[in-house]
Amino acid sequence: MLNMKLKERLALALSAGAVLFTLMLVVDLQMDYGYTARRAPLHGRVRLGDDTDRGRGAYLEFRKRFLQKSSSGSGGNASREYEQSAADTSAGDHPVVVPPHRDLNVLRPDNPTIGDMEDLELSLNATNLERLQLKISQHELYAAREPLVGAVLRDLASLPILHVEQKEGGTQLKLIIDYPNGIQALFKPMRFARDVQTLPDHFYFSDYERHNAEIAAFHLDRILGFRRAMPVVGRVLNMTTEIYDVTEGDILKTFFVSPANNFCFHGKCSYYCDTGHAICGHPDTLEGSFAAFLPPDEIAKRKVWRHPWRRSYHKRRKAQWELESDYCDTIRQTPPYDSGRRLLDLVDMAIFDFLTGNMDRHHYETFRMFGNETFTLHLDQGRAFGKAFHDELSILAPLLQCCLVRHTTLRTLLTFHNGVPLSESLRVAMDEDPVAPILWEPHLAALDRRLAVVLDAVRKCVDKTTAAAAAAADDNDV
Repeated sequence: MLNMKLKERLALALSAGAVLFTLMLVVDLQMDYGYTARRAPLHGRVRLGDDTDRGRGAYLEFRKRFLQKSSSGSGGNASREYEQSAADTSAGDHPVVVPPHRDLNVLRPDNPTIGDMEDLELSLNATNLERLQLKISQHELYAAREPLVGAVLRDLASLPILHVEQKEGGTQLKLIIDYPNGIQALFKPMRFARDVQTLPDHFYFSDYERHNAEIAAFHLDRILGFRRAMPVVGRVLNMTTEIYDVTEGDILKTFFVSPANNFCFHGKCSYYCDTGHAICGHPDTLEGSFAAFLPPDEIAKRKVWRHPWRRSYHKRRKAQWELESDYCDTIRQTPPYDSGRRLLDLVDMAIFDFLTGNMDRHHYETFRMFGNETFTLHLDQGRAFGKAFHDELSILAPLLQCCLVRHTTLRTLLTFHNGVPLSESLRVAMDEDPVAPILWEPHLAALDRRLAVVLDAVRKCVDKTTAAAAAAADDNDV
């Protein structure tokens, strides 16, 4: 009887374990990492489309489920049948360069701000960051010559630091900086010199984050005319008075003095948060980037979207877009990419990421209050500018597979290609930063080289589209 009871207990335990494991898999399929500048939970449910998209047919629902699945490239009969149906119902001819009358980033019947939408009025003692946050509009974070951008950069670089705490979640160490009057910034510390590149054997998802990449990416986003990245500035801190003395919690236990007599700490995170990867001062001064926070959720909630060209984040698997030549046909028929500006924004983002070398673009965010006809935020560029001598063409997949580009983006790129080089324009833009020079010279040279690659890709798309149109005309004549 004792043996029988033991067997029954083992069977019951195994059954319970199987049920729990199944539940964990189901939850994992529906939850994924996102990014938020507020103290929000690390995991967030990712949805494609709005609730109003539901009930528009089994085919639409199947497309949405397909894009929400993890890109494992596992194939299967259902995937093959779906690929055939997508190919049979492709969206048809699309011009490579989208003209002004089809570009919702140019046609702006109205451009309300967050302040307008929420009917908020600024108090007399409002900070520069609060003023900038309420001026965020449906089509951009700030206007082309917005003076508040410079004011916010000066505040982040000079205001006293009142409190510091480690940001929860994420793969690497980041700190939340509190200034007077409720101003906050996200601090990424300097780990190594400007000329240290990504290690050859490091995957994109395990690479170091670079503080100077955040600074350079903000300025590049601005001079390219996107204006979808919040202001970021460099600053040198005293680790004793501006971090250790104003922080609290478990992070204090990670501070120590190194054998070289430098003050160090490593915090707690998924990667590189140990004594062997500590962040050290010289001896107690530390350089880092300070990124201005977006508006809090109670003012302007954001929606997290899984990027259609998200990488597999696996050492051996490939993503769906790496296996299907007609992947963009699928995307073109899936809301919100089947109309409006969203697909054009993702092509802009791909060009931006290719220029910076950022392969780590798994999700993106938009402001909920503006619906689907609003811009995509350019957040988290910490893994950019890692390889100065390698151009990762796979980053350009949205452009190469869809053969689509916004005419204003192409015009801007041609201006830099034919006039003052992009590298020189970015160098000048970054010269006023407190920790300039920001980039290693080979990274600046890579910008001009990669810009030529983007223009060549557009040229090939035009040639391909022209040849296809000519072939279709010949067939009609026959």
